[in-house]
Amino acid sequence: MIKDLTEGSPKKVLWQFTIPMFVSVIFQQLYNIADSIIAGQFAGEDALAAVGASYPITMIFMAIAVGSNIGCSVVISNLFGAKRYKEMKTAVYTTLLTAFGLSLVLTAAGLLGTKALMVMIRTPENIFADGALYLGIYIGGFTFLFLYNVATGIFSALGDSKTPLYFLIVSSLGNILLDYIFVARFHWGVAGVAWATFVAQGIACILALLTMKKRLGLIQTEGKTVLFSWGMLRRISQIAIPSILQQSFVSVGNIFIQGLVNSYGSSVIAGYSAAVKLNTFAITSFTTLGNGISNFTAQNLGAGKGKRIKEGFRAGLQLTMMIVVVFFAAFFLFSQGMIRLFMGEESTMALSTGVVFLKIVSPFYFVISVKLLADGVLRGAGAMKQFMASTFTDLVLRVVLAFVLSGWFASTGIWLSWPVGWSVAAVLSVVFYKKLKLDAGQDGM
Repeated sequence: MIKDLTEGSPKKVLWQFTIPMFVSVIFQQLYNIADSIIAGQFAGEDALAAVGASYPITMIFMAIAVGSNIGCSVVISNLFGAKRYKEMKTAVYTTLLTAFGLSLVLTAAGLLGTKALMVMIRTPENIFADGALYLGIYIGGFTFLFLYNVATGIFSALGDSKTPLYFLIVSSLGNILLDYIFVARFHWGVAGVAWATFVAQGIACILALLTMKKRLGLIQTEGKTVLFSWGMLRRISQIAIPSILQQSFVSVGNIFIQGLVNSYGSSVIAGYSAAVKLNTFAITSFTTLGNGISNFTAQNLGAGKGKRIKEGFRAGLQLTMMIVVVFFAAFFLFSQGMIRLFMGEESTMALSTGVVFLKIVSPFYFVISVKLLADGVLRGAGAMKQFMASTFTDLVLRVVLAFVLSGWFASTGIWLSWPVGWSVAAVLSVVFYKKLKLDAGQDGM
């Protein structure tokens, strides 16, 4: 259902819009976590390590998809809020055509460079073949992943956060079922994990695109809609390219960190893999709430209702803090049980590694969540320089400190870099948010 975010109580409207987005993340992350749980429990510690070692590389491809999602979502939200529906449709079609072409190029590049990337991050020999196999299948399905992420961004831009949720529920449950069949029953190992994601994501992508076509047909406009516009592509790119760069540089930074982690052997890799999947669950949840704020901000700026944005930020902060408390309690108080989901009794070093990671980073969810919410307003307002400055500060600090502190505290030093980067970047994001001039109402794009 398409929804106008410029009318009604900001708190009520924002909560109704973002809660389905958050539930969508739960299902999305459930099947990501299920990949690792099923790999670790039914294929062993090395299989878990292989999937984990390739994870930062898969996140580079995901970063491009997510950055494109953000770019198109902000522009389409702004046009929708301004009721410029014909231009909005052009933005949608331009985004989809560009995403399809770009996904094909990236798939080809990824398939050719898979082994080189695995070598670059110093993947141990005992998990190299499985890691490369997983990557190859994952990248082969990248077009589905890319178009699906762009489609969810478009639905969200139109105020519809429920349709992506329905697709994710079906896709996630299907993925988990296929994971179990392919790995536990057919014994395909990491290949089974990858093929489960490939099939589930493909089905979700096709359903999303068909539904979008139907929804757009219900929006009446005068005259023929332009299917591709270079001018519109430039406009979308002004938001999308900084978002893609931000997401990509974070992923590249994670590759450096993964290379450092890999130097400690497959047990540490397995423990880190389990913990970082849980951590990603939390961070993605906070980021998704920030994306909801972006759509809210862009629509209200487009409608000339900038005064609503700060009310929306406060409402978003209340919702975010409730979610943070749940993640903190689960990961800090029950860290051993959470990590134990991924591995057997014999994986003592891997278990210890994962527990230490969660104990160190989870208290700082209260900090990083505020940063990601402020970032949402910055993106929605088109303040991309400030957004990138804050994000790159976090990235640089985490990567540099990971290498420095690991020299003193071994692998534990790597985990200690997270809180420092998050804290400094959070201060910057909040300062930038406070300085934004939103009260007058403006077209931010």
